[in-house]
Amino acid sequence: MEPVKLVKGYKFDDHTTSDVRVCFKLIDEQPEWFSCHSSVLSQNSKYFADWLSQNDVRSNNCIEVECPRVEYDHYVKMLKSMYLPRESVIDSFDSVKSAVGVLRASSSLGCELVTKSCIEYIEAASWDEKEEEEILEVARTLGSEAVSLLARLQAPSADAVKNVFISAIRFATCMETPFPPFLDDLKTSAQEQIDFMIHEDDDAALVTMDEDVRSVVQEGLRKLLSALRTGLDLLSTEFDQSPDQAEQKILCSLADIDWIANLLAKIEMMHDFVSGWSEISDHVLSVVQDKKYSSGLWAMKAKLIELTGKALDAVGYGSVVLPSSFRVHFLKTWLPYIQMTKCLLDENSKDEICLQMDSDSCQNIESAIVSMVLALPSDDQADILSEWMKKAEQFRYPDLTEAFEVWCYRSKTAKRRLVGGVNGASNPTVSL
Repeated sequence: MEPVKLVKGYKFDDHTTSDVRVCFKLIDEQPEWFSCHSSVLSQNSKYFADWLSQNDVRSNNCIEVECPRVEYDHYVKMLKSMYLPRESVIDSFDSVKSAVGVLRASSSLGCELVTKSCIEYIEAASWDEKEEEEILEVARTLGSEAVSLLARLQAPSADAVKNVFISAIRFATCMETPFPPFLDDLKTSAQEQIDFMIHEDDDAALVTMDEDVRSVVQEGLRKLLSALRTGLDLLSTEFDQSPDQAEQKILCSLADIDWIANLLAKIEMMHDFVSGWSEISDHVLSVVQDKKYSSGLWAMKAKLIELTGKALDAVGYGSVVLPSSFRVHFLKTWLPYIQMTKCLLDENSKDEICLQMDSDSCQNIESAIVSMVLALPSDDQADILSEWMKKAEQFRYPDLTEAFEVWCYRSKTAKRRLVGGVNGASNPTVSL
């Protein structure tokens, strides 16, 4: 059926030239009749063409169409659209909602020209979530005509997702330099959407972590750690000019590292974070423990403990497996700082000078340290526990009593448990 653009001389609802009337029937309401032309109806609607081929207009010039009440205005608009050229049909729409309604009506009555115009308008317009659900519902009834609509709704290819994810990682970690400050909000948005893309809930995660993606994530981590190092190198000068702004700048850098640490935990790459954080630990502590900052930078100091806690948790509970020498060094590097800083935070918080660390976070860090200590060789445990007991009166955090008790028990029973070999045979290679 060839759609007609415009039947010359015919106008919608023209009583003087019409030969048929159309009514969209509503239950319990007085019908409204529209004067139409059989030639226009038959050339633009399969439904009307079929009806006219089976009925004599001269004997029965009234066509009644069942119509849902909520769709009435859309059916009327669809009927009026049959009298317009195609470009005018598209121009007649003022919203996606209206076009979707007319599309439902035109689809049900087989109005090819109007249907195509509706699809063309909708495909080019922006949708909100509710409209998208309605479009998807009506698209399912259109068959091949809905290809252009569904193209926007179909899942993207794996390569397309990967490319977007890699670009988002580069943006979220400020890899492209220089990075203008006014893009901070966009950076935050990128970080949020990356979290969404890798999150598994009712829907599968969008991103598969192949080597290319992992490589970019590793590059992003290195970039953020390097930015922190640079920021700490500039801290002294910037602190003299404006202590608050200097601290805020470092806090922003630490927030980015916190974000990527959470990302790495979700994609099983915490080994990279622990290694990277360990590499810059000595430099971080050498700066932050300078006497110049002894009475300030409390938010930054607390955030450093929080980030270190993520590394301690990963190592302490075995999600990151590292040699004992590394674990001993990392623990001995950070434990004195954690003890001193936590003590000062607690004291100063009483006078409302600085913030106090979250109790749950403190408990988690303490538990991770205990677990980490218990996984060390016994002599290394002894060194750490000895130092802890020397300072226990001054620093009550972290409480390593549990680790101390377990060490005592293991030490006392070690000779009995290890002196015998397999099946009770003597094993001269084991000596305490």
